[in-house]
Amino acid sequence: MSANDEKTKAGLLDVDLQYHVQLKTGDVSDFVILPGDPGRVEFIAEHFDSATLVADNREYKTMTGVYKGRSVSVTSTGIGCPSTAIAVEELANVGAKTFVRLGTSGAMQEYTRVGEKVIATGAVRYEGTSVQYMPIEFPAVASHDMVSALIQSAKEAELNHHIGIVQSKDSFYGQHNPEGMPIASELLQKWDAWVKGGVLCSEMEAATLFVVGSYRKLRTGAVLLVAGDQAKQESLTKEEYKANMTESINMILESSLQIEEGS
Repeated sequence: MSANDEKTKAGLLDVDLQYHVQLKTGDVSDFVILPGDPGRVEFIAEHFDSATLVADNREYKTMTGVYKGRSVSVTSTGIGCPSTAIAVEELANVGAKTFVRLGTSGAMQEYTRVGEKVIATGAVRYEGTSVQYMPIEFPAVASHDMVSALIQSAKEAELNHHIGIVQSKDSFYGQHNPEGMPIASELLQKWDAWVKGGVLCSEMEAATLFVVGSYRKLRTGAVLLVAGDQAKQESLTKEEYKANMTESINMILESSLQIEEGS
């Protein structure tokens, strides 16, 4: 039994709190940035004009504040689609309406270079969470107005960026060591197909975010920093990562100003 389970039995937990994210109505903005790593939350919030820690439970850490007069929040989702779905469901329950994933990715095209940003319009559903929401034939697509706001923000900042489809997966090592997996031929064949189809980069959360967003009538988007290229064995240094992630954070924050608060 977890500590929270014990507290619930003892009547010590606020029943209005969402079970996993430990948030209630009023704790978060309508606009939420979603990194995976809890360690990125404070770094992201440093780019707000002001921010306060409102919850920290399991992989879910949340800070809420203000950017240029607009309320904004950031909540970490942990790695992968199952925990992302939980975060989106519970955040929506307490008033969040717009979700933008901020993450890293691996290049899949020759022209998606390390350090560039990808604005996802849709995602390959190569993960197991979204199929428990909608049949596989249902597309995982970002919201048009959020994509448009992100594109405008990237252009105004003169950032090198790409716009298109990304791939969401469940197995990190299935991508990085496909030859060592029992289904190596399937993994390699599908990867080759997606590359030929123009998929820009690979990551682990966007498809479920988009599908849950469609189901829950939420606004969604994703900005993915190309942090590495396994085929070329290229990756960002720690300093390059911080600088490029700062550009991505500012891009999302500026895009939030184009989304009417509370809409």
